[in-house]
Amino acid sequence: MAVSLVILLHGVGSRGADLAPLADYLAPSLPGAAFEAPDGPEPFDQGGPGRQWFSISGVTEANRAGRIAAARPAFDAAVSALIERHGLSGHLERVALLGFSQGAIMALDAIASGRWRPGAVIGFSGRLATPEPLTPSPRTKVLLLHGTADPVIPVAEAQSAHKRLSAAGADISLRLQQGLGHSISRDGLDLAAAHLARLS
Repeated sequence: MAVSLVILLHGVGSRGADLAPLADYLAPSLPGAAFEAPDGPEPFDQGGPGRQWFSISGVTEANRAGRIAAARPAFDAAVSALIERHGLSGHLERVALLGFSQGAIMALDAIASGRWRPGAVIGFSGRLATPEPLTPSPRTKVLLLHGTADPVIPVAEAQSAHKRLSAAGADISLRLQQGLGHSISRDGLDLAAAHLARLS
């Protein structure tokens, strides 16, 4: 059984293997941790070898929440299988979800909907598209990181997620990264590593 588990959730059109190298950077902060980087359940529907958690073709503010809700069963199955594989089904306080972009959207939905109560969640360049009411566990430590120059998901989405989850009782912090676009920076990884260290 692993001491703890960090599940890395990729963005749309990417693959788990693209985030897997983050484990090498984060591992020293979490001795004994296992890292997993699953592929999204669906082929990326705009071509190429990538995967997706849900389709963004024709996505709007009106239909996004429905697409996320439809993606929950496959997401939950993937997360459950990884947690069970590492013997942590009864120890969710030792599990962390770290997502980038669409992966962050799914991670935030998982806690905002009350379906998952991991020890920690880290969302890079994400948004909270889950409708009210939000029911996050106050025991889940949440960190949002977002570049102020993100052209894909505006920084206002991170600020909105922070406000809404805070109001719902989440233990959440927001770190804005000046001038950063839609990406993960070394400074962001340092903040993530420090956040994950709280699992140990």
